[in-house]
Amino acid sequence: MSCKVSGHATAGHKGRDIVCAAVSVLARTAMRVLSGREGILVRGGAPQEGVFWMEMDYTTEEGGKFLFAVGNFLMEGLGSVSADYPDYCKMTITERRN
Repeated sequence: MSCKVSGHATAGHKGRDIVCAAVSVLARTAMRVLSGREGILVRGGAPQEGVFWMEMDYTTEEGGKFLFAVGNFLMEGLGSVSADYPDYCKMTITERRN
């Protein structure tokens, strides 16, 4: 599972953009919650302004269930921001099967 957030919402002035803040808080909090959980491997970062990425995998069944739950929470939250502010936020979901 992976997540990439990129761009600038431009829904408000820099430092006061509610759309940017909402997306940033959702993504960063998901990463922090997952990073502290046994049975889950997380790597990611913010290599430049306006870009955030993370990749997650699980090593235990319990970790997989927790990752699934947090992934659903993140998708619901980002989807809600996108639905409420469609001019400023677009969410794209891509499925890859190995």
